[in-house]
Amino acid sequence: MTDSRPRRRADGSGEHELGPEVLESVGTPGDRGPAPKLSAREQAMRTASILVGSIIITLLLLHVIPYGRIIAYPLLLLSTLVHEMGHGLAALVVGADFEQFVMYADGSGVAVWRGDVGRFGRAFISAGGLVGPACFAALGFAMGRNERRARIALWIFGLFLIAALVLVVRNVFGAFFVLATATICLGVAAKGKPWVSHVVLLFIACQLALSVFSRSDYLFTDEAETQLGMMPSDVARMADALLLPYWFWGGVCGLLSVAILFIGLRASVAKRS
Repeated sequence: MTDSRPRRRADGSGEHELGPEVLESVGTPGDRGPAPKLSAREQAMRTASILVGSIIITLLLLHVIPYGRIIAYPLLLLSTLVHEMGHGLAALVVGADFEQFVMYADGSGVAVWRGDVGRFGRAFISAGGLVGPACFAALGFAMGRNERRARIALWIFGLFLIAALVLVVRNVFGAFFVLATATICLGVAAKGKPWVSHVVLLFIACQLALSVFSRSDYLFTDEAETQLGMMPSDVARMADALLLPYWFWGGVCGLLSVAILFIGLRASVAKRS
């Protein structure tokens, strides 16, 4: 929802190639050396395995495991966070001010922006939240092609969340969740093994991709219930700005999200030349 109210080993990283003389001085009979580098095909196979595993885990949590929905509750909040940040980033793109973000325990949230951006700008901001999870997921898939890029992506996402916490997050619950998510991302990027960064990034991307479908009913409703009460949905705001019924714009945003996800997935598992 949006609200437009006016207002190497301490000696280095394992990627550094050591000369023979250095290996002789630091190696021991028990050293196994750095893990062999995976080929492009092996990277693609690992990525595909992580994605399939993430989907299976999510489906088990939501539909099989008792109280699984409670365990999966943070995943709902994650999709809300990215949805609202999509609104805020879209507002910045069209020249508006992203003033604040709040998120509630029921999984709803509001991004508040200010600016005279015209009807196309208002529609773009509304669409930003609807396709935001797909865009973030596609970027995660693309960056998840290998472990090094996955670690970089977690650093970027974590630092982005810290910046958002300082600049726009304005309620205690939202601040707690944003800080927790940033801490996990930065902690894994800084201290976790490379394969852990790979798994975490792809798991996050997969959850955001699945939210495109699990919360797709929101694309076809003209109202949304939040802790602030009933508010016009994002597609209703698009319809108000651009004419045509809200369900038409819901369909457009849904198809666009699927196309973005397809591009991201293709980039993730494609073999490098």
